[in-house]
Amino acid sequence: MTDEMLSVRSVRERLRTIERAALGLSAYSTLVRDPNKLEKVFALRDHVADEATLRAMLEHFRKDARGRDALAARPRIGRVNLDTLATLPADTLGGAFARNMRAYNLDPGALPVRESRDELSFLDAHLYETHDVWHTVTGFGVDVAGELGLQAFYAAQFPAKLSYAIMSAGLLNTMLVAMHDADRRMDAIAEGWAIGRRAKPFFGVRWADWWSRPLREVREELDVVPAGTSRAQVAVG
Repeated sequence: MTDEMLSVRSVRERLRTIERAALGLSAYSTLVRDPNKLEKVFALRDHVADEATLRAMLEHFRKDARGRDALAARPRIGRVNLDTLATLPADTLGGAFARNMRAYNLDPGALPVRESRDELSFLDAHLYETHDVWHTVTGFGVDVAGELGLQAFYAAQFPAKLSYAIMSAGLLNTMLVAMHDADRRMDAIAEGWAIGRRAKPFFGVRWADWWSRPLREVREELDVVPAGTSRAQVAVG
């Protein structure tokens, strides 16, 4: 490869870096103005979660037996059918999940199924498709406070740069336009961090095999004190 070709390649790589940074900043500023713009979370993720960050997450998950098994087997949750899950008792994981999704007018079955070609793509796909299940198990709602609480839970469970970016955008939004909701949002962040620190790792759980299990039993196995429970406020050492 000639020096001229190397120079052109270098310029193109720098332009792509600048473009990614601009898109990331645009997505971030939109989230600051309106944290409910969930489509911007995915744009921000593409900027924050570079390959180095994802590999650091992989190394973290490999420290746990369930994480190692998941990276090897790459279990998928599959396309979720809320009609089927809604036939399960309300106190089961699947039954509670279906009722939560319907209460919030959400349909996880409408989400695209991401490919899982290798460990990195599985990591991305697994976290993407299990996000709403984590909401159900931790007890956090899907409003801004609930999402900030879950992002704090993520941050306590693994090195999640995206979660810190989302939380910072949420806090800026609070300062600028939503001080009336500040106490609730800060309580959710504190609670999410405490719950995440005391809970066993969620990454790699085969949720599709647990749909019919009682939600209480799932939480006990994962050592989860759900949001809104006073014991979750206890400081974690």
